Amino acid sequence: MGRTMHGRTMTAAWALAAVMIATPVAAQVTRLEVTSRERAGDGQAFGQAGPIEILRGRVHGEVDPADRRNRLIQDLDLAPRNARGRVEYVATFALARPVDPTRASGTLVYSVVNRGNGDVEPSPDGHIWVVSGWQGDVVPTARNQTIAVPVATNADGSSITGPVLQRFYNMPAGTTTLPLRAGSGYPLAAADQSAAVLTVSTAETTAGVKTGTTTVPRSDWALADCRTVPFPGTPDPTRLCVRGGFETTKLYELVYTARDPLVLGIGLAATRDLVSFLRHDRQDQAGEANPVAGLVRHTVAIGNSQSGNFIRTFINLGFNEDLAGRIVWDGAFPRIAARQTPINFRFALPGGAVDLYEPGSEGVLWWSPYEDATRGRGAAASLLDRCAATATCPKIVEAFGSAEFWGLRMAPDLVGTDGRADIPLPSNVRRYYMPGTTHGGGRGGFQAAAGRAAAGCTLPANPNPMNEQLRALNAALIAWVVSGVEPPSSRYPTLRDGSLVRATTAATGFPTIPGLPSIDGLAKDLLDYDYGAAYIANDVSGVMTRVPPRIVQVIPAYVPVVDADGNETSGVPSVLHQAPLGTYLGWNLAGPGFFEGQICGFQGAYVPFATTKAEREKTGDTRLSLEERYGTLEGYGCVVQQAAESAVRDRFLLREDADRFVREAAESGVLPRAADSTPENRARGAARCGA
Repeated sequence: MGRTMHGRTMTAAWALAAVMIATPVAAQVTRLEVTSRERAGDGQAFGQAGPIEILRGRVHGEVDPADRRNRLIQDLDLAPRNARGRVEYVATFALARPVDPTRASGTLVYSVVNRGNGDVEPSPDGHIWVVSGWQGDVVPTARNQTIAVPVATNADGSSITGPVLQRFYNMPAGTTTLPLRAGSGYPLAAADQSAAVLTVSTAETTAGVKTGTTTVPRSDWALADCRTVPFPGTPDPTRLCVRGGFETTKLYELVYTARDPLVLGIGLAATRDLVSFLRHDRQDQAGEANPVAGLVRHTVAIGNSQSGNFIRTFINLGFNEDLAGRIVWDGAFPRIAARQTPINFRFALPGGAVDLYEPGSEGVLWWSPYEDATRGRGAAASLLDRCAATATCPKIVEAFGSAEFWGLRMAPDLVGTDGRADIPLPSNVRRYYMPGTTHGGGRGGFQAAAGRAAAGCTLPANPNPMNEQLRALNAALIAWVVSGVEPPSSRYPTLRDGSLVRATTAATGFPTIPGLPSIDGLAKDLLDYDYGAAYIANDVSGVMTRVPPRIVQVIPAYVPVVDADGNETSGVPSVLHQAPLGTYLGWNLAGPGFFEGQICGFQGAYVPFATTKAEREKTGDTRLSLEERYGTLEGYGCVVQQAAESAVRDRFLLREDADRFVREAAESGVLPRAADSTPENRARGAARCGA
């Protein structure tokens, strides 16, 4: 049945698909090297797609600095070139495709990996799934996705240098030595770092206001390893050692001169060129066949958090136009993504998590033109300006939750930096807000009791899920791209209807709940950074000369309003949110450590309702108990079923997920069954079921 082509075994059907196209090679993929093939799930069939084959390997490519589509890549002109005058890279990739090409749907789903993590998924619908490396500072492992990019140098071959900031806090007791940078990092410019400065602070607010800050004398710290040899230790340019060890309750900040910046922006071009190659080309420049040649008619990108930020940056910088002027992604689904990914500036660190001074939110954040006069950014701009100029804008579905407002400074994406009015969405963008969710959504389920605290936080983790809604929206995006079926109308909080307000108790209407503090001052405001004149803020590109940056101003946060239970009222609520077992928060409180009592990253929290009226009255809880709300387990099940059916009708939930929710609620045991309940509770339950 098979035959050999360039050393590969290919079925006759795949060979036929490969020769059905003869598009000239435009993507600069010089070689697609397949290093392994395997059957997913031990060869089992996946829905209409049948058995799935997973290919893994490396993408060898090159980027032409002279091409206008590459000119925004920071320091590309300072990277080493091959004989053709191009800059080379090598990225890993994985691809999942139906074994039988006739079962392929025609849609390629490019899943953007997060800090190198992520893999392809066998698609029962026959979609071709692809992942690849794009972040050049990720340390390779056996299973992650990485890309090797070159180091930029000065024209004379000497090292490029620049300032870099490291922050250290919450060290274990007894710590004497810390690594300078997680991941591959940037090396010291020279062994002599006499100009480097180490400071220590006793406190810091989310707005960057420090107290008790002093400069550590140069004689009291060293770039060395003191784990076995006492201070000043063994010289080691990759580690920091402090005389007497680090104080666990304090913050240390080191500014030093680094060298050899990676040209990380190549990751954007590599992603563009791989997707374009898989969609259009018959073979690579070495003559190796495209493994999905002729099978890709539509492309969609999805990405969570950092990966969603990458999608926003990719579109903003014009990479959705390939080297032949064609669209790369027909559809894009950035999820829980509030900013741009900091990848395209000198000494960039794309893996940051919005710590103080980290870039990303200073860029353009909105899909429609908006004049950012508050930060003095000049003419109106949007994330879609470049793709609009080349007619390569994708259809976009955007989804995010409560934690993005509270911990990731999402509000300016919706209302700008002045907070005066809602920024309208263009016709190719849909926006969906998942109220009461932690970053990425919780584990789901219908357990009334609180679970463990979120990592590093004090309050129980928020179980309110969003994965099922994201699955439904992904299907809606693909239908929009493939068939032109419009997705559901956007649903999100706005200034216009009063559902998006300043992050205060008075404005949100947040109730008093036993065990919770006031929310005043809790949300992270947007900080307006000045990184120096060589930094291109709108594009999160250029060169930082002021490190750490100057904080020019603090732009106040906006968050959604809540009801009497403290649950948010806007957007697309999950089934659990519509049949609540407690209060679902997009924020949590940091546990013991340097930031104790402040907002805990972008973790959410959960405060369960009391089971009975007597229990809630004993604690002074004004929120109705479970029995007052639902009466019986059957009553609760009816509320879940009604919410699930409504979500299916509105296309925010797939049928299989709705049916599972109904089953899980019926078996949850959150309340006694009607047969074991009081007459009063049986009546409440019957009312919930419409009886």
